[in-house]
Amino acid sequence: MRHAGVLALFDRDMREGARPDAPGARIERADGVVRQIGAERGWSGVLWSDLDETTADEAIAAQVRYFAGLGREFEWKLYGHDLPFDLGRRLRAAGFTPEPEETLMIAEFGRMNLDAEVPEGVRLLPVTDAAGVDMVADVHAQAFGRDSSRMRGQLLAQLAAAPDTVVAVVALAGDSPISAARMEMLPGTRFAGLWGGGTVEGWRGRGVYRALVAHRARVAAEHGYRYLQVDATSQSRPILERLGFEPLTTTTPYVSPTVPAGV
Repeated sequence: MRHAGVLALFDRDMREGARPDAPGARIERADGVVRQIGAERGWSGVLWSDLDETTADEAIAAQVRYFAGLGREFEWKLYGHDLPFDLGRRLRAAGFTPEPEETLMIAEFGRMNLDAEVPEGVRLLPVTDAAGVDMVADVHAQAFGRDSSRMRGQLLAQLAAAPDTVVAVVALAGDSPISAARMEMLPGTRFAGLWGGGTVEGWRGRGVYRALVAHRARVAAEHGYRYLQVDATSQSRPILERLGFEPLTTTTPYVSPTVPAGV
């Protein structure tokens, strides 16, 4: 894989040319950035920017004012190759809080190892209704230790309004959900995105996560996507590398400062 070329394609398809990731969300381009305004309880943030040392600080301030006027918190999704090179420092100086850094990893179909199978006694169930969404959300709450209500609402909305853009799956041991994940497939892009792969304690390290990645990869290939992308934690990166993913850059969500509306 030619990393520089694929990263440029990713920036063009998924960031500069971003499309809304859920029903009711919208994409806006202003002040040198591309931003998403999420639907109610949906994700809002800056996806891409074209800034330099002379424009960065005012662009950051403009986004803080804009989202404050909407009464919304937001994320500035910073990638390791974004300019200016000290953009992270500037965001911190403006009151943003960085969350843990992850690695943008991308795999090209045809170069992936997709022979992973679910462990004995485990089956994969496609998620198509509210009961399935509840299982996904409950697994995520257990696996990640945080509230999953926003994800639950967004997944329900996607399945109702745009079911062709999302694939969700839950792994069951008997009748107990033990792992879950989803994939977004936005029309007009070359990248399908993996999100939210989580496994409950007691089932980790037994191949369930690997099987969920392989399952979603096969679905994306059937739909004609060329690449698969994921923001990988340090725990998932070794598994993804064995499946054929390659690291291209880092990504860090910067959470906005709380600013009174009208600032």
